[in-house]
Amino acid sequence: MKELFPIIPPGNAMYWFVVPIILIIAALLFLLLTIGFSTRKGLVEVSAQGLKIQVPFYGRILPLSSLILEEARPADLKTEKDLRLAWRTNGIGLPGYSAGWFKLKNGEKALAAVTDPRKVAFIPTREGYAVLVSIEEPVLLVEALKRYAVDSIK
Repeated sequence: MKELFPIIPPGNAMYWFVVPIILIIAALLFLLLTIGFSTRKGLVEVSAQGLKIQVPFYGRILPLSSLILEEARPADLKTEKDLRLAWRTNGIGLPGYSAGWFKLKNGEKALAAVTDPRKVAFIPTREGYAVLVSIEEPVLLVEALKRYAVDSIK
């Protein structure tokens, strides 16, 4: 024969502790999934209006007049140590994906969307920072920017 004595159930205080933790974890999971899926849709567009960078949270449009195109060039961050991303000041840093604001090894401020450090277009601006974006053919991006800049002068 046994006698059973049930434990008194916890009050609502436990829920005030557990529910916010679950909500925070769910929000973080949602944020990470959103970032993960949106990294596949990055795009750089060149037009007469300027350079349009479409990346999660850090996209923007830069007019051609704000770009220093005579210094724009392809870069390999594996060999050009001074252009490497040194310090993330406001951005996303995941393995194989860096986006947002960074300080470079040379001390310059940069807006970056780097997925392949060997294929980067380096584009300085008159706004006090440089743009670094990974694209398959950085030479073609720099040439397109220069072509649109010349066309806008005509």
